[in-house]
Amino acid sequence: MQDLTTFRLFERINSLLEAEERKGCTARGLKLVHARILDYLTNCSSHSDTPMAVAEYLSLTKGTVSQSISVLERKGYINKIPDSHDKRVVHLSLSLMGQQLLAELKPLNIFAQAEQMLATKQVKTIGEALSTVLLILQQTSQAKSFGVCGSCAHFIEREDHNHCAVAQVPVSHDDAERICRHHVPIHNA
Repeated sequence: MQDLTTFRLFERINSLLEAEERKGCTARGLKLVHARILDYLTNCSSHSDTPMAVAEYLSLTKGTVSQSISVLERKGYINKIPDSHDKRVVHLSLSLMGQQLLAELKPLNIFAQAEQMLATKQVKTIGEALSTVLLILQQTSQAKSFGVCGSCAHFIEREDHNHCAVAQVPVSHDDAERICRHHVPIHNA
């Protein structure tokens, strides 16, 4: 398995899922923040569906949220509804188009595949489980593994030095413990 800390595993899994989601957003002329807003609105209560709540939840500025809401409203993905008691407050809800868009943007299909594959494996630690999930997500999304050099199928340990069979260069002991873009997991070679 890749020698990554639990934090780095979470970080890398998140990066892969975001990359898949970003592809869908870009294809529709949207930014990832727009998908995040739609996702929040589909999950929040009617007491938390205001622009201020969106800003607080996503840790965004009021300006960013305001501009993003304008884009989403203009494209027909959200509705603005004035509060019945306080006319200064506006509530946000997903339109039918917004609900459909959100369903299309979610990278759940690759995550669901990873979950199914993980269910068949025996794991002893959260790190091992996350490493397995990461590997499956990388394979499913055809992403490079960026694993630790010393755990690569192309890493050759020699008596006098380490060597990379892909780059055809010596590998220092320090580099052997760092991530590499040429990494191929041993069981994938």
